[in-house]
Amino acid sequence: MDLSQQDWKSQLDRDPNAVILDVRTADECSEGFIPRAINIDIYKGQGFIYAVDELDKAKNYYVYCKAGSRSAQACQIMKQMGFEKTYNLEGGFMNWKGDVAFSTEG
Repeated sequence: MDLSQQDWKSQLDRDPNAVILDVRTADECSEGFIPRAINIDIYKGQGFIYAVDELDKAKNYYVYCKAGSRSAQACQIMKQMGFEKTYNLEGGFMNWKGDVAFSTEG
């Protein structure tokens, strides 16, 4: 399900069962990410499928990428894999107005 930036954030803030999933590349993540997000790069193909398959299907997944199309694709893949609650961030990270974290690695 696609959610506007505001709806995605307000629903996320109220959801004790939430997991934030960032499907961007490592290079994109180096520009900042939403705090508490786990990164699984959708461009890793079968590696993405394997990594997502390890996730708890009982959780609610708030998925984002840079602009919103890869995360929409990730939500579709996750639905096919049996995930019931996936929420795509419309407009992606480039329109994100909330908190941003940066990796301390490097």
